[in-house]
Amino acid sequence: MGLKATNIHFRYEKKQPLLLENINFSIERGECLALLGPNGSGKTTLSKILIGILKPEQGEITVNGKNLKNLSLAQIGEQVGYLFQNPNRQLFCSTVEEEVSFALQFRETKSETGKEKVDHLLGFFGLDHLRGKFPFTLSQGERQRLALAAIMALEPPFFILDEPTTGLDVRRRKELLYYLQKLLQENRGILLITHDQKFAEEISSKKMELKDQSFSEGVGRC
Repeated sequence: MGLKATNIHFRYEKKQPLLLENINFSIERGECLALLGPNGSGKTTLSKILIGILKPEQGEITVNGKNLKNLSLAQIGEQVGYLFQNPNRQLFCSTVEEEVSFALQFRETKSETGKEKVDHLLGFFGLDHLRGKFPFTLSQGERQRLALAAIMALEPPFFILDEPTTGLDVRRRKELLYYLQKLLQENRGILLITHDQKFAEEISSKKMELKDQSFSEGVGRC
């Protein structure tokens, strides 16, 4: 089933040339696809199409066989978790624990079950000792992991990560790689948007490149 883009065309204005043209790829659970390309090639635009913020001029996006145009943004969020390049943009609670538990408040989840899930995620991402801390006192790497934990609380089968290594030193970059590998082991699918080709090689099972407003020859038809 997977997350699939079929014949995607997109431009911001009708009189402008296409930014994205005939884009086709798929991501299965347990698989990481690295999306490479220079600034302005449409990587972030494509990611916004994949989470329903932007609508393609032509083509369709499906997740587990369901067309995104038939889903609300909330329903899409349950299927595809999105990590901003700057995690500060999606952190807003007063403690680390509240950040992870926030999404669960809108589900019919027993309080005991919700607490168990929060405890699991804090342990999974190495944040348990920080549960009472204000999120903006955390390091960049810790905030990245906290944003991932908050997304994962909804148990989406797929993740889109926009330049997740930005601002990370060597140690925190290795930590991020470790946690993303754990996500793959839990049968999550990942679209990794990055300029970091070395990181992409370490985590991705396939790569594609956006270049000159279209996919490079022989690279991106996944």
